[in-house]
Formats: sequence, structure tokens, C-alpha cells
Amino acid sequence: MKVGVIDYGVGNLGSVMRAVEELRVTPVLVNRSQDMHAADCLILPGVGHFADCVRLLDAGGWTQALRDEVLGYSRPLLGVCLGMQLLADVSMEGATDARGVPGLGLVPGRVEHLRTLGCTARVPHVGWNAIAKTPTDDHLFNGIPDGTDFYFVHSYAFVLEHKDDVLATTDYGVPVTAAVRRGHVWGTQFHPEKSSRAGFQLLRNFITGPAC
Repeated sequence: MKVGVIDYGVGNLGSVMRAVEELRVTPVLVNRSQDMHAADCLILPGVGHFADCVRLLDAGGWTQALRDEVLGYSRPLLGVCLGMQLLADVSMEGATDARGVPGLGLVPGRVEHLRTLGCTARVPHVGWNAIAKTPTDDHLFNGIPDGTDFYFVHSYAFVLEHKDDVLATTDYGVPVTAAVRRGHVWGTQFHPEKSSRAGFQLLRNFITGPAC
């Protein structure tokens, strides 16, 4: 089993690598887009600013390569935090007009600021918050009870076009998408690698799931 952690120039790579190692799986740091094809599954970390990350993905040849791996070869992909938001069609973070900044387009939807969604709580949303699972037979939350706390750090949220793609939500004054799944693509708004036993269980579920 080769778990490729994508290094496109930004992201919480160290903590993700250590979390995968804790599962007794050897992670492979993938720092060239052409090397993704050797991995059994991929993790796309992300921290910082959406538009900056998109520029790095484009400059490194990652954007089309990721689409090819997922859509052409059905390679399982897990986006983490901003990595989940990068799966969207567009984001308003860093946008210069109403069209937004294009994302990878792997999960239909838009990324909007929490204030735009009506959130009146402190932004960014930082800390532990409980998730509510949606009824599904997806394996990502196997062994993780409804209401489990995960660790969040974000100011923007993913508004999905298709509600069936939502695996879990959290309440931060407004409903916030906490996890998504479409085809061979999964994403978590929270950081599983910083979410103690439940986060490690989720990573284990992804890595050992039927798609991988």
C-alpha cells in the first residue's frame, strides 16, 4: 500500500505524514505531479489561501494531473481542510469578480466565506466541534459515532451543489459542510491528523477502504 501525500509547495505535510505512519503504513511524499501514478491512494493537504494554492497547483502541473488520476484512473483522493475546498468548482477566497477562483472541479459546488453564509460566531472557526453524519453507506466514518468532535481551522466553507455529496456537517452558528464524497474523491473540512483517535480512525478507513 502506497499512500501518496501531495507536496505542491504548501500544506501541513509533517503532521499528515506522521499520522499515516502511526497507522503502520508508509507514506510517500509526492513532490512531482508525474509521480502520483505510483501511489495507491492520495492525500491532498492544504493550509493558507485558496487562490495562492491554485497558483501553485497550476504552476506545478498538478491541476490536470490530479483530474487525470481521479477521473481517468479512479485513484482515491482525500482532500484535507483547504485541500477539501480545492476540490470545488470555484472559491470566493481571493476572487476579483463574482465568477470566483476556479478549483479542481472534482466535487460540484462553491466555497464561500462563513460570514456570507450568515455565521455570526468568531471567524476563523478554530477548535473542536461535533460532526453530524448524513445517512449513507460510505465507509469514511465507520466506527466513528455521530457527534464525535474533530479539529477545525477555517474561515471559508464548501457549499455543495448536490446534497448527496455531503457525508457530514457541523454547526458553527450555521450548518457547515464537514466532509464530502463524490466517486473516488473524499474531503474533510477538519484536520483528521490533528483530531486524536477519531481522526486516525477516519484516515484508517480511507486507506483501507474498498477504493484503495
